[in-house]
Amino acid sequence: MKKFLLLQKWVKPILILLIGVIPIFVLSGCSTASQSDSINADSSGIFNHFFIYPLSILIKFFANALDGNYGLSIVLMTFIIRLAIMPLMMNQTKKQMDMKEKMAVLQPELTVLKEKYKNDVSSEAKKQQQAEMTQLYQKHQFNPLSMGCLPMLLQWPVTLAFYYAIRRTPEIAAHDFLWFSLGKTDMILPLIAAAVYYMQFRVSQSVSAQVQQNQNNQMAFIGLLSPIMMGVFSFGMPAALPLYWAVGGIFIVVQTIILHKIYTKPNVASKDLPTGVEDI
Repeated sequence: MKKFLLLQKWVKPILILLIGVIPIFVLSGCSTASQSDSINADSSGIFNHFFIYPLSILIKFFANALDGNYGLSIVLMTFIIRLAIMPLMMNQTKKQMDMKEKMAVLQPELTVLKEKYKNDVSSEAKKQQQAEMTQLYQKHQFNPLSMGCLPMLLQWPVTLAFYYAIRRTPEIAAHDFLWFSLGKTDMILPLIAAAVYYMQFRVSQSVSAQVQQNQNNQMAFIGLLSPIMMGVFSFGMPAALPLYWAVGGIFIVVQTIILHKIYTKPNVASKDLPTGVEDI
């Protein structure tokens, strides 16, 4: 039982930290590298040729179709990419909701099991308790390691390619959008991106599978660390990039709320959301 509890306590926070923070380190480490060179048909490398270059072409195509508005092109491309990824996210959300329902049924039996062995600290009792707990998991088809993080991993190549397509398409830097220049840093967009990133974390946690009480400190730390890093990183980047992150984050927030309502029973649809989110 101890092993299962340790897995439930640490594996999910670690996975979320890796998925949310490592890309920021990767992007910051590459921001001044040769990846910032202009992308073109002669750029070498499989990732350049099959991912970054096609996305750069699409950015310019939509910008030309929108009278040279590269800001709108980035917004439109972000929505298209997120819509393409949505089936993965729908599958992830469905698994999370199923896991939460199974845990709600399983929890009373786990409590009884814990009380049964509460006063017996012998190694034999611990082994028996773990065996019975494993039987309960098998009975309810509950896997404590089903964190639903594979869709996040699968979308990395596309989202990273779009990031580099924005950085390596020089036409973007010569245009303005709303109040800012796409090729220069902006003081407002990083704050917006950080706020959206934090909201995205809060909403995603509201629909995660049975977050344990003893995970609160780890989750709170991760929930603050990721948007802070995103905001700090964005202050040194061309405004086109925090625009991309902010728009993508807003899409994910709305998508998460909608999928939560679709896959959750009506009588519990809003109780797990952060205060005020259920009214969005």
